[in-house]
Amino acid sequence: MIKIIFIADIVGKIGRRAVEEYLPTLKKELKPDLVIANAENLAHGTGFTQKTLDEMTAAGVDIFTSGNHAWKKGSADEILDADKPVVIRPANYPSKKSGLGYIEIKIGQNKLIVVNLLGEVFIEEKVASPFKSMERILAKIRDEKALYFVDFHAEATSEKIAFAQYFDGKLAAVIGTHTHVPTADERILNQGTGYITDAGMVGYYDSVIGADKNQVFNGFLNTGKSSGKHDLPDTGDCQFNAVYLELDEKKKTTTKIQRINKIVKI
Repeated sequence: MIKIIFIADIVGKIGRRAVEEYLPTLKKELKPDLVIANAENLAHGTGFTQKTLDEMTAAGVDIFTSGNHAWKKGSADEILDADKPVVIRPANYPSKKSGLGYIEIKIGQNKLIVVNLLGEVFIEEKVASPFKSMERILAKIRDEKALYFVDFHAEATSEKIAFAQYFDGKLAAVIGTHTHVPTADERILNQGTGYITDAGMVGYYDSVIGADKNQVFNGFLNTGKSSGKHDLPDTGDCQFNAVYLELDEKKKTTTKIQRINKIVKI
């Protein structure tokens, strides 16, 4: 059995502080083999820096996925192209982009392939089909012993569900991210793929997906035109959303998937 904790999109300083506060307790309780976290909102809500990644590594995160904000900070190319990268970016971006779209992790005698993909529906970025990109990754690796864990960073619920159903039995788990709203549909599909439409976020609770709600109100009230300025409170109640999974190393499937919801006072 391989035990994994996947931490939903960590949003800003309050999110990072919540991970530092609660992850050690969670690891003591669940004893995971691997902790994965989505880092695309790590540095004040957009992108990541080496400093913010180091903070989360020190808190107990092993590897990071990302999404459409992966290149928001100037240091992103250097971080993504590191000799031993700890962050991956969506694999269906053009190959000329920096970084890797998937990474191999050894857990005992097992090979876990962590893949990051970006959806196409309601997403501004122009990327290749996540379906065809995943098929290419499977064809390239061609390892029957490998287990595949996918962070599918997408807006549309239908696209996420369709992706998981299409690859049911070929991927051990498909975890949806991006909307910052946790869904209550965690399950194991017919052929064994563990799935949830969205893991949620680790961010300020009394907010709109992590951002100051009054600033968001102004955007909607002013004919949908947002200033782009989203302040993120550093203290207060922080919702901590994550998913715990147990994978069968022989069958390459999920045997348990469980949502984690906690309010952490910062």
